[in-house]
Amino acid sequence: MTVSRRFLAPVVLPADPSCTVLRDAAVDVGPDGRITYCGPAADAPPVPDAHPRTALTGILAPGLVNAHAHSPMTLLRGLGGDLPLLAWLQDAVWPAEARMTSRDARAGMLLGCVEMLRYGVTTSAEMYAHPEAVADAALEAGSRILLAPAYFDRPGDGWRSAVDGIGKWIDADGLRFGAGERVELCYGPHSAYTLPPEALRATAEEAGRRGALVHIHVAETLAEDAEQRAQHGSVPQLLRDTGLLDGRLLAAHAVHLSATDIRLLAESGAGVAHCPGSNGKLASGTAPVHALRAASVTVGLGTDGPASNDDLDLWEEARLAMMFSRLATGDPLALTAADAFLMATSAGAAALGRTDIGALRPGNWADLVHVSVDGPQFATGVDVPDERLLANLVWAAGSRAVRDVWVAGEPVVADGETVRVDRPAAMRAAAEAAARNVRSEDHTSVHQSLVNGWRMACCGCK
Repeated sequence: MTVSRRFLAPVVLPADPSCTVLRDAAVDVGPDGRITYCGPAADAPPVPDAHPRTALTGILAPGLVNAHAHSPMTLLRGLGGDLPLLAWLQDAVWPAEARMTSRDARAGMLLGCVEMLRYGVTTSAEMYAHPEAVADAALEAGSRILLAPAYFDRPGDGWRSAVDGIGKWIDADGLRFGAGERVELCYGPHSAYTLPPEALRATAEEAGRRGALVHIHVAETLAEDAEQRAQHGSVPQLLRDTGLLDGRLLAAHAVHLSATDIRLLAESGAGVAHCPGSNGKLASGTAPVHALRAASVTVGLGTDGPASNDDLDLWEEARLAMMFSRLATGDPLALTAADAFLMATSAGAAALGRTDIGALRPGNWADLVHVSVDGPQFATGVDVPDERLLANLVWAAGSRAVRDVWVAGEPVVADGETVRVDRPAAMRAAAEAAARNVRSEDHTSVHQSLVNGWRMACCGCK
């Protein structure tokens, strides 16, 4: 239960478009878990002396928004770690996931929530199977998720029943539900290469009818891109032709894009989830972040799954995004610390079509992160120019400095440890689930994939 409270901090980062740095500031939270004030403490509205106050010693920032994740894959971390994407999926991941039960997915998601919350990630856009179990785990942990049940074109497990099922769930429980509206339901067509165009068209119609977000992998690998260009012009052109660009759309990865593709995304208002860590590990390529942002496409950051990254640390993604963008353009100013911080917060929320999270402003949910400045990363203190403070936060401190986290005004992490989840118990449950799903014979398959997997990925074999 949320109690009205005033937070006071030497530095507050509202994550507004200018990336303002507020000094000696206050954030007020109402009994409904929403922010009522964010600004200088001297200008804060008067409250009674007995009004609860939390005085912090460091930086108060919005909760980070992970714009693309498959968090239950904590159970599969390290599996097939030296394979290209298609071989990794076909020979290592999908066989293990086929054995996963709802109980297993719940255990993996709960551990993923624990990991993200301890890193200051309060919201994640999840694409996975066993959606009821995933939602249940997030609600237990206190995390906020946008949940897109994943579907493919599989015999006996067709996409039509999945699309119908998501629609019925939304119609029954609403687009958002749970305390603090912690769960938002979305549609999760896996990709253009795993579904026929009629599935994408049906998804566009059903999602549009309900105002729901569609979360889909887009042009992640060169092999996928070449095949889709030959058949449909490009993945973004297929999305346009099937009506998916007419509604809310989140394009995960978006690595292989032409200037025309970028224009289509910009004109539609689609968001992009940039996943530099996963794309780098799987050698999928580097998304044209500079060109996307120059075209006014909203770009957030995603970790992808913890089996292809292999963590859920969005601060690390912010650093990688800066480095990859600078290397790709040869410009050390291509992506600044302020830019990366906004991509991890307010821009990530905007990419999901959300205006109620990712920034500290009245009316938004009070998803807050307290960053300690006691470590060596802030040896020069916080009384430094704004640019240097942001650089120390994003480049040097990151997740290791996160101390306390609130979601909808409710504490979920205190002094670096989760409040609502017994972390050691969650780790034991995840280890037991992983042991059930990753069998010894998988190792033979994975090592054999080293021989033929690269050929599969390069040639686009299915």
